[in-house]
Amino acid sequence: MYITTGTTDYLTKLKNDHPAEKMLLLENEDYTILLHETMGKSVFNEPREYEVLDSVGDLGGKFAVCNNIPVTDEGRPIFEYRFNQRARLIEKEPGFVAIRVLRPLSNDTYIIMTLWESEKHFKNWQQSKAYEKAHQKRGKQEEIEQQKTIFPRPSYVTTYIIPKQN
Repeated sequence: MYITTGTTDYLTKLKNDHPAEKMLLLENEDYTILLHETMGKSVFNEPREYEVLDSVGDLGGKFAVCNNIPVTDEGRPIFEYRFNQRARLIEKEPGFVAIRVLRPLSNDTYIIMTLWESEKHFKNWQQSKAYEKAHQKRGKQEEIEQQKTIFPRPSYVTTYIIPKQN
C-alpha cells in the first residue's frame, strides 16, 4: 500500500490518469490522501510505503477511519502478534466494507484502516458489544505494563469521507 497527500484536484487527476490501478481518494477538512494498493511499484513520486499485514474486503465505501499507532522497533513483534490474534468481529458488523492493517516501511506508525458504508455504521460499531469485546484489555498486569513501553507516543485517529469515485 502506498499513500500520498496533495490537493484534491491533483490527486483526483493522478487517480484518473491511472484507471487500471486500484486507488482510493480520502478527504477530510485538513487533508486529501490517495491510497494505491498494488503488488507492483507505485505511480506516486514520493509515497509513504506500507506492507499490508491483514486485508479483508475491497477498497471502497463512503467513510474511512485510520487508527495511527506508533510502535517502537522492539514492540513490533508483540504488536503484530496481538493484532493477528484479534477477534475478527468487525468483519461481521453491518456497514463494514474493508480493513487494512498496514506495517510502516519508513516510519514507526502502523495504520489500522477500516472502511464503512457510512459514518453512522462506524458509530454503531463503536457502541456495539462486539467493539467492546474487540477492544477489551487482555492479559495480566505485567503484560499491560509491558504494553506501555512498546508505544513511544499516543495513537491518534483520523477520519475521512470517500468522495463518489468517477
